[in-house]
Amino acid sequence: MLTRRTFTKTAATCLSAAASAPMVLSLNTSAQPQLLFVATYSAVAGPEGSVGRGQGICVFEMDRVSGVIRQREIAPNSSNPSCLAISPSGTYLYSANETAVFEGANSGSVSAYRIDRPNGHLTLLNTVASGGAGPCYISAHPGGKHVLVANYAGGTVAVAPIRADGGLEQASFVFRDEGKVGPARAASAPPGSFAISGHDRPHAHMIQADPTGRFVLSTDLGLDRITVWKFDAEHGKLVDPAHFQVPPGDGPRHFAFHPNGRWLFSLQEEASTLMVWDYDQSNGRLSPTQTVSSLPKGFAGTDFTSEVVVSKDGRFVYAANRLHDSISFFSVGSSSKLAFVGEEWTRGDYPRSFTIDPSGRYLYCCNQRSDAITTFLVHAETGRLEFTGRYTPVGTPAMVIFPP
Repeated sequence: MLTRRTFTKTAATCLSAAASAPMVLSLNTSAQPQLLFVATYSAVAGPEGSVGRGQGICVFEMDRVSGVIRQREIAPNSSNPSCLAISPSGTYLYSANETAVFEGANSGSVSAYRIDRPNGHLTLLNTVASGGAGPCYISAHPGGKHVLVANYAGGTVAVAPIRADGGLEQASFVFRDEGKVGPARAASAPPGSFAISGHDRPHAHMIQADPTGRFVLSTDLGLDRITVWKFDAEHGKLVDPAHFQVPPGDGPRHFAFHPNGRWLFSLQEEASTLMVWDYDQSNGRLSPTQTVSSLPKGFAGTDFTSEVVVSKDGRFVYAANRLHDSISFFSVGSSSKLAFVGEEWTRGDYPRSFTIDPSGRYLYCCNQRSDAITTFLVHAETGRLEFTGRYTPVGTPAMVIFPP
């Protein structure tokens, strides 16, 4: 037991020590909401003749413990802001506005926003032409000074410099894809497939820098090829293209790098396949090593794949299937070889894309035609997905993105 004198003396000693020691603040980061942004189709005429029911770019917050997401506000955009990118600093957000006409020209547009932290409010900085009709993909170069755009309907890729205030300048580079268009029927498609969407002309579908920033990769669904470019940062241009073909008609859509930067996983939209490539970071060369179906064994009929994501630890690869409405998951072997683990129903119609949150615990799936984002728990040890029972209503959601 302490006497009053002993207690007073002990307390004084503790206070003196605390005063002379550096202050340490214990912050419970799990109590701070995580920002996220949702792209939507918002125009009357969307891709494939669809009707957009979104209102623009939705600002959400995520409870880091439960994974529950709640909408804070909407940045109005009636031009189909279907794809989003965030600057490496997390300060600016860019949208690809998937329309066919901008300011009277045959082009879509890209918009720049300032992200006000910590509330996530978006302030529009400016909008410029995308360099082609129907921009369906935008990414920020790791150097933080350029955005890269793929214009699906226009069949072009473009580079736009970023101004000092985060806004965009007019494109410094636009290139129209050229080459032999692949056949309407995919060589690797499942039996009975009628997955025919883009083999009428060139269709640039995705563009993104490799982890080093020295090279930029783009896919063209109509030409059945992946192109690797050298990035000229000084002039904001793509130079010295090298082309790598996928099987005829398979239609490369999206790709994702393994965390080691040496393996690439490409998703073919019309064949419903995942291709594994060895990637040489020194020269940007790709070498195919494996092809697997994104669908369960025995599947027959039509399916269109949409998104591919690699887990943060690199142990699993996930791929979304539209019409089959599932997300398949694969384990990644020590030599990059994929092995099918299982699949999970998305609980919605036409999963256009999905994203895993920065902690790796939750997966959010954008069900475009059923107007909802569904949430899944990711089991780290097995890679399996477990539906949480949560539906978040969003009109024609297209993409979820988390700022760094």
